[in-house]
Amino acid sequence: MDLETLRHSCSHIMASAVKELYPDAKLGIGPAIENGFYYDFDLNHQFTPEDLEKIQAKMQEIVKDNKSFERMEVKKDQAKKLLEEKGETYKIQILEGIGEETITIYKHGDFIDLCRGPHLESTSQIKAFKLLSIAGAYWKGIETNPVMQRIYGTAFNTPKELKVYLHGLEQAKKRDHRKLGKELDLFSIHEEAGSGFVYYHPKGAVVRNLIEEFLRKENLKRGYELVYIPHIAKIDLYNTSGHTSYYSENMYFMKIDEQDYVIKPMNCPGHILIYKRRLTSYRDLPVRFFELGTVYRYEKSGVLHGLLRVRGFTQDDAHIFCRLEQLKDEILDVLDFINYVMDVFGFKYEVNLSTRPDKFAGTAENWDKAEDILQLALKERNIPFAIDPGAGVFYGPKIDVKLKDALGRLWQGPTVQVDFNLPERFDITYTSEDGSKQRPVMVHRAILGSIERFFGALIENYAGAFPLWLAPVQVSVISITKENKAYAEKIKEALGDEDFRVELDIRDETLQRKIREKELLKVPYMVILGKKEQEESKVSLRARGMNNLGVMSLEDLITKLKEEANLREICKSK
Repeated sequence: MDLETLRHSCSHIMASAVKELYPDAKLGIGPAIENGFYYDFDLNHQFTPEDLEKIQAKMQEIVKDNKSFERMEVKKDQAKKLLEEKGETYKIQILEGIGEETITIYKHGDFIDLCRGPHLESTSQIKAFKLLSIAGAYWKGIETNPVMQRIYGTAFNTPKELKVYLHGLEQAKKRDHRKLGKELDLFSIHEEAGSGFVYYHPKGAVVRNLIEEFLRKENLKRGYELVYIPHIAKIDLYNTSGHTSYYSENMYFMKIDEQDYVIKPMNCPGHILIYKRRLTSYRDLPVRFFELGTVYRYEKSGVLHGLLRVRGFTQDDAHIFCRLEQLKDEILDVLDFINYVMDVFGFKYEVNLSTRPDKFAGTAENWDKAEDILQLALKERNIPFAIDPGAGVFYGPKIDVKLKDALGRLWQGPTVQVDFNLPERFDITYTSEDGSKQRPVMVHRAILGSIERFFGALIENYAGAFPLWLAPVQVSVISITKENKAYAEKIKEALGDEDFRVELDIRDETLQRKIREKELLKVPYMVILGKKEQEESKVSLRARGMNNLGVMSLEDLITKLKEEANLREICKSK
């Protein structure tokens, strides 16, 4: 059975159940969505989790009654009269926006709804559904409109499919980066400072710094040059780039000395200014600039979501300036770079090729050329991909890489964009072999994308249990009694000298409590030190997950930790 039809039908059943239980409720919209459905209601009573149980029970009654879904065609004025009698003011607004004079209404039992359909034949065809949550939503998504109550649910063809999905939801809740970010003391977002801006705590800052240092090293190794640009610039720069024409609704503007400035939404115009500082020969190309550049983009408050959707974020941003004949090789190198980094962080991925949108800058000929080269590079590396029509950015097509986590969910990650447009807008050139001025091609490239989004995905992928090389605390050295404190300090110092991130726990607490705390904080290793270990100058090692690895020498422990934290060995073993 078609899931969209099933879920849309289920949303109607939910609406009819709500109307039976709360006759004063006014109906908004109730579409099928990915993985489920929702319906919006305007009602003075605030829904609670207990209300969801009552609504679900009423839905079960409607399903059991085997009510037929009836499709009716009526004239617009007749439908309006019917909706006025029921006091459905929001439905009347929808009706007024329909151009046709004949519209469709669906009915099951006494419930009538303005709807195009299609629907199931009867309510009894619905075998497995579950109401999930309550949220607020502006009518028509406009912030000045009334806030409605939205009830989310899901439905599947069989109880088994529903059970699998609900299990996945439970796993996702356990892995929620917002929950783990608080429990592991990694980051916070403070409403008094502004929504969508992230504050990294010491442990979160350690992980972020490890990611950034890894990226700097790998970029420099691949011939990228490190640059830094300011966080604000005159609006003229973004008028030239086209961002104020194509992207202004996402930008922040300010005035300085009576001049208009922009808080940077993109790093590319700044990198272009650095390229233009001097004459460039064909011998100098390709030129590759890299920056961990923080940008600021306006997002509506309703879509902000932890680290995944923020207003200020840092990109591992790079821009490559090259000749057309170098372009494919540069794209291939970027694809290899992406593959290596995803291997290090433990992500599989899927790829889309996003093509020309309706509103675009430059010529269709250059767009076609850019799309062809991207497609050719993907095929040469045998990377499966799907075409995402019209999803390119305004200045060029792109390769979009979606990271696949441990639960099979996809996260927006790396991008590779080919741009003939900005070199033209900024009139950047290089001197060719014959002395003529030629236009370089520009590649916009991010290996992780947003550091914030990647960090959020990383937390959820690992459920907060980072691999040794990324863990903010790699080893916790724990004494069993007061007599072992000095020995514990000595072991902690020795591990610190080897550059491990070590924490010392010599509190007068029970060993059981200390171990439990480290497990909750997901510390990879615990070194347990008692009388026997001290007498033998050895250590007892315990791994995260309550695994006792036995007694060993300090030298063997250091060797083991070094091997596990070695990124090159990690990649070789995969």
